Amino acid sequence: MQLTALQRPRLELSGPKLSLALETLVARSEEQGGVEAYIEALRVKSAMFRDARGAQPDLKKFKTLCAHMATVRRRIGPYLLPERYDALARRVAHLFQGSEDASTADARMAEFCAAFPQDREHRWVRDLAAELLHFADPERYPLMTRWVWDAEANTGVLREIWHGEEVDHLRLDVPDGYAAFLVLREELAQYLAANGVYRDTLFYVDVLAAQVYAGYIGERAGSYLRVDFSSPMDPMEHTRRILGLEGVDDRGRTRLKSVDGRAEVIE
Repeated sequence: MQLTALQRPRLELSGPKLSLALETLVARSEEQGGVEAYIEALRVKSAMFRDARGAQPDLKKFKTLCAHMATVRRRIGPYLLPERYDALARRVAHLFQGSEDASTADARMAEFCAAFPQDREHRWVRDLAAELLHFADPERYPLMTRWVWDAEANTGVLREIWHGEEVDHLRLDVPDGYAAFLVLREELAQYLAANGVYRDTLFYVDVLAAQVYAGYIGERAGSYLRVDFSSPMDPMEHTRRILGLEGVDDRGRTRLKSVDGRAEVIE
């Protein structure tokens, strides 16, 4: 989708903050296969989401997808009961109707979110819609989750890399619609290209953004974030969790929580 000058929000990003995030990402990931290992993992995740997009996925497959969405998997359990899943699957299918036209992204996401209760316990719904659209069609849809940018809460990656000395006390006048996320991805991609990254840029942007937010969690996260992100065992744990790359272990045990709080097991 091509944005006009009137549609493009002005983003003032900090070069030094981005440089620090990129340097940290490269250094910390080196012992774990480098950034390329994370890019490959996101490519596999995207393939799973693409496969589930064409037809209504069965409940088992959808649970696997949810296990790889960090801010969704602990709260979506009540909607994954067999008697409630059909209604959720219809909402997901409707979200993808007309998805070839990204200009309708904001309206479709708003309609999807409006089908759920409008309370704090359902803030994850926006992240569900954002991850489904992005990983099913990463070229067309940037990652539009709350941790990337949440205008109402004034939190996210965008604020962490905003240029200025008093950012902690500044409310950014940037809407969290499709245009803002697209421009943010474009500017991060341009920054990466200027630093020698020319391949797999779409997923490289995701990993860089996750590294930025991992730094925020490590430095200033409150208790509501620690529910999802426990103390890291290694310097890349927060980054992996934000991206949902540790959703299923080699025994099939997932981080997806059922309604009774137990971890789901996927064969």
